[in-house]
Amino acid sequence: MIQGAAMRIKGDDAGPSSPSATSSVEFDEMMEADNESLRERVAALEQKALTQTDEIVCLRSTLADVLRRVNLLEGQLASAGGSLPFRLQPQVQTGAARNGPVRVSVSGPKESPGPRLRPQPGMRLPSQLPQRRAVHYQSTGSLHSDSPSSASGGGSPSPSPTHTPQQSASPAPPSRSSGPTPTPQSPGHRAAALSSLSLAKRWSSTGDFNGSSACSPLTSPHSPMAAASRLATKSLFNLYMKPANPQQYNHNNTYKHGVRDAIYNEEDGYVRMFLRGRPVILHAPSDVAPSFEITKVATAPQQRLKLEWVYGYRGRDCRSNVFMLPTGEVVYFIAAAVVLLNIDEQSQRHYLGHTDDVKSLAIHPNKLLVASGQTAGHDRKDGRSWRLNPPPDITAPEADYWPHVRIWNSVSLQTLHVIGIGDFERSICCLSFSKTDGGALLCAVDEAPDHNISVWDWQKGERGHKISETKCSNDTVVAAEWHPVDRGVIVTCGKSHIAFWTHELGGTLIKRNGIFEGREKPKYVTCLAFSQNGEVLSGDSNGHIIVWVRGGNTVSKVVRGVHEGSVFCLAVTNEGQVISGGGKDRRIVQLDHSLSSSGASAQLSDELGGVRAVAVGRGGRLVVGTTKNCLAAGSLASGMAAVAIGHTEEVWALAAHPSLPQFVSGGHDCCVRLWDSQSRSVVWSSDLPERLQSAAFSPDGTVLVLGLCSGRWLVLHAETRELLVQMVDGNEPIQVVKFSPNGKLCALGSRDNNIYVYQASDEYRKFERIGRCVPERKRKRSASLLALLGHSSFITHLDWSEDGCYLQSNSGDYELLYWNASTCRQVTHSSDMRDVSWATLSCPLNFSTLGVWPEGADGTDVNSCERSHSGKLLATADDFGKVKLYAYPACQPRSLCHTYGGHSSHVTAVRFLNEDSRLISTGGNDNSIMQWMVC
Repeated sequence: MIQGAAMRIKGDDAGPSSPSATSSVEFDEMMEADNESLRERVAALEQKALTQTDEIVCLRSTLADVLRRVNLLEGQLASAGGSLPFRLQPQVQTGAARNGPVRVSVSGPKESPGPRLRPQPGMRLPSQLPQRRAVHYQSTGSLHSDSPSSASGGGSPSPSPTHTPQQSASPAPPSRSSGPTPTPQSPGHRAAALSSLSLAKRWSSTGDFNGSSACSPLTSPHSPMAAASRLATKSLFNLYMKPANPQQYNHNNTYKHGVRDAIYNEEDGYVRMFLRGRPVILHAPSDVAPSFEITKVATAPQQRLKLEWVYGYRGRDCRSNVFMLPTGEVVYFIAAAVVLLNIDEQSQRHYLGHTDDVKSLAIHPNKLLVASGQTAGHDRKDGRSWRLNPPPDITAPEADYWPHVRIWNSVSLQTLHVIGIGDFERSICCLSFSKTDGGALLCAVDEAPDHNISVWDWQKGERGHKISETKCSNDTVVAAEWHPVDRGVIVTCGKSHIAFWTHELGGTLIKRNGIFEGREKPKYVTCLAFSQNGEVLSGDSNGHIIVWVRGGNTVSKVVRGVHEGSVFCLAVTNEGQVISGGGKDRRIVQLDHSLSSSGASAQLSDELGGVRAVAVGRGGRLVVGTTKNCLAAGSLASGMAAVAIGHTEEVWALAAHPSLPQFVSGGHDCCVRLWDSQSRSVVWSSDLPERLQSAAFSPDGTVLVLGLCSGRWLVLHAETRELLVQMVDGNEPIQVVKFSPNGKLCALGSRDNNIYVYQASDEYRKFERIGRCVPERKRKRSASLLALLGHSSFITHLDWSEDGCYLQSNSGDYELLYWNASTCRQVTHSSDMRDVSWATLSCPLNFSTLGVWPEGADGTDVNSCERSHSGKLLATADDFGKVKLYAYPACQPRSLCHTYGGHSSHVTAVRFLNEDSRLISTGGNDNSIMQWMVC
């Protein structure tokens, strides 16, 4: 009974506590529901803010493109002798007002005695956009060019901020269309210390709305303060800058030439020069010899080159190097050029500020600034590599050949900052702008043995400020990205690793390696992306996609078998869908938010190769870079079509069609292509059984002769690609092929030191060898000694005389020899050939090309030489990635020229097209083809 009572008392005591516990649980559930609702609302607001930010960026970038087009329109009107019947004057605000909308007021034109273009019915003129004086920036040119390489309308290339020339002391000319000087409306942070004059100057120098005027060091657009003020503002126009004094960057009047130890013998009329200590005798023509003066300086030609098109893309060994700007331009790189391609308009612009291979690319969150990193270059004089032997002074001109990062404006193509000179080793393989702070920081990973990772305040000074640096990994690093949501978080990946870095306020980088938790560790983590909720996505060499816990370093989810082979790239659309690209299976797969297959996919052709990089545009448009150096564009619904095709190995064969604006290229990738220079497209492409070394069209353009690396050579019909003839001469590469002017004879120079001469008949369906120009021994009369006639090294270049009776040839040991084509015997007295007229001139060792050899040349510096059909120009290709344009003949040792960059490797060949309106150049290891307009 007592126990029962106790039980009842215990039960009574427990009874009242039950409702309390229940209410507590219900309260927790309500709080959890409220928290979940709050998190969803915050996530929705974040997504809305991101969407609005993207729209603002799109509007700013579109406005930048419109300004560029207005600039082009103004240049066209100016060339037509007219002017716009209005002027737009910006109203400058300071402080907080600077972040608000940009106000533009329209004012009428001043009275001018000159003609003025009046609007005609149906004429569309911009009415609410600022007027800009500068010409259309088609390209920046090379930093070390002797003349602007491809700036449209004669604009000069953007100089490196590291080596800014001194300002001219003379005042700049008054502005052509200067309006009322804008005045500040309210004081601001940095602007409070600047006068209204400095504000007006900053506006005119960045937006280029008014003319140039003299500026003080404080208000100079190239001063660090002006740069910081430009980049601090939110206005699009402050991202543009032009030189205050264009003449100070004009390289047109400075040409590089070397003083050679050449001696002219007036009695015998020849020049004696030396290549690596070996004397070379070059006889002057009879009409030139009496008045020839070796001390004269030959002037550069009036014509110049402008880079019009770059064929190819670098996808064989680089990643994350294709991006789409809101304006529709696709940004990618090949060789030392960064290309901005407008697919719809079939136009290109080029940034040529780099001195060697571009290896990495990053787009600023504002979609206007671009960062590009390059590899170590070579000294142009002695070929010394800066990879392991850097120059002692980082301010020296040679310092531009160190690995560094260039930050430039995608609208004006002006260089804003050059950072990392002397800090990086070998090359920069990864670049990324920070996202959460508006792109204030830049992360870079180089290819040093420790693969160092560094964080830069790139806006501080002209060379930026390195905040922190540490060892990233002993293994290869293939990707580095800032987290788009979590502040100060960097993710890197590569061979057998993925790492999560935290960049603390003090500048310290803290690393946490990813933990696979007993799962199969991939050989390579190949790519990175971020979902809309901030989760890290990684693709690996097993074909899987791994989802990592946000804020952690553990695996949240594994999606297996997305691709057969490696996942080479990942991209996330604005709708949250994931685009995955495979290398081996060449497939592009679309996944939904939960990483389940949506059923949408596409596969690239074998000719294009595997997927290397993917850029997502508006309306589901995709641009894909491939492992075979091609670009394809389209959508998963309509399929992908090639928009850029390139070679994958060294390009050596180059031949111009004799009557059409077409050319043939080929190389060690066993592929030959016929290109149309006007449509910038491939006419046809064929695979060959082995590597290609040389090519030549017949004089009528009906057949094409291809010299292979095994000694074989093929004759193809130029239109149908039908194989007409197949022959073999020796077992060494056929270095050069040339037809005689009448097309009856064909000469082939081989690496076995011989020249094979054939007679063509039956519409080039039959070739019969008539002789071989070979080395022979001849006994001297004065003694019982043997002299070796003919080349003792491989043949490099050939030319036919205009009558088809003679050949001249150069060899690898710096010889110039002459041959009787009908007997294949050497003409031993070279003075007898001084007055022979040559149908072509491709031999660099010749009296007419004496001036193309630089000081201290070793004989291999000039790889190719080509005279224009008009006989007025001479183009050369050298070992230092330069294309040079001379006036023909260049027979003075001091011959001035225009020098153009863009190639990052030895330039293997140059050819003028049929009407001399364009020049084609091919790169060796950079696998590029560049098309230059002669203007």
